[in-house]
Amino acid sequence: MPAVGRTYWLTEPCRIRREDNSVRVERPDGSPVRIPITDIRDLVVFDHVDINTSALSLLSRNGVTVHILDHYGNHAGHFSPAESMSSAATVRRQVEISADDEQRLAISRSLVLATAENIRWALDTDLLDPALEALRNALPACRTNDAIMGQEGNFRRTAWAVLDSRLPPWLRMNGRTRRPPTNAGNAFISYLNALVYARLLTALRSTPLHPAIGFLHADTDRRRNTLALDLAEPFKPLFAERLLRRAASQKHLKESDFETDVGRASLSKNGRKKIAALVREELSTTVHHRGLKRQVSYEELMHLEALKVVRLCLEGTPYKPFRPWW
Repeated sequence: MPAVGRTYWLTEPCRIRREDNSVRVERPDGSPVRIPITDIRDLVVFDHVDINTSALSLLSRNGVTVHILDHYGNHAGHFSPAESMSSAATVRRQVEISADDEQRLAISRSLVLATAENIRWALDTDLLDPALEALRNALPACRTNDAIMGQEGNFRRTAWAVLDSRLPPWLRMNGRTRRPPTNAGNAFISYLNALVYARLLTALRSTPLHPAIGFLHADTDRRRNTLALDLAEPFKPLFAERLLRRAASQKHLKESDFETDVGRASLSKNGRKKIAALVREELSTTVHHRGLKRQVSYEELMHLEALKVVRLCLEGTPYKPFRPWW
């Protein structure tokens, strides 16, 4: 990730205003915080925010994206700068690859298989080996993205059942539910998935790629940035399933960190703070990159993933989705 600015996580209601070339964040129960605009890469909003056009104009001119999560942890939308780094040559090639059935399907299969292998890695169990083998055997015969995602769904149902067996009863998912999540486990996964999506979208904004032209989700989601959805898939297990398992084993989460009602659940104010702190710490974790021969953070891995797609478009280098090597 470019070392320009930082991500700021707004977990409480606040008001955002411009103050010269800085952003002033005003909270009801605290003194205002003044942040130089050059120190902001993007903002992640978990709660109500009052922001005016002057502040938005400053954010836009400096390339700052604002991600907004709704009450249930879904990525409700984002404010993105008017100027982007997209280049015609890159986007034209991106469209050509996305429109080519063979290339698109090959990328889709590799994304689904890498995601499944990463879930297997995150859960660290051989209970998923039969389901993973079945997925490997089934994917070559899939001739549409719907068929590929159907096979992915079969694998994920098995994986979530295995994950549930390692969670306390109150944190079990009992099947994936969204919009809204129906229990604490699903609420946790929804928040983490939305945050991973937001990080990939920010990474794509620093490349010449168009985030709306994807491969796996291209024909199934018409509203969001499908390339960000695609590239987020292999990273979700690194954060969502893995951190849920870890939080349960370390008893980091409590039932009071969630607000539950009949058929719906979301993080409480304290729960949102815990998640934000957990993700910030995780994103800054570093590993040694064998190709670059230096330490890279998990967040930088996402930027490198976006650059793989750039190389696919401009140099024809085959795209190999992210897999943990450590």
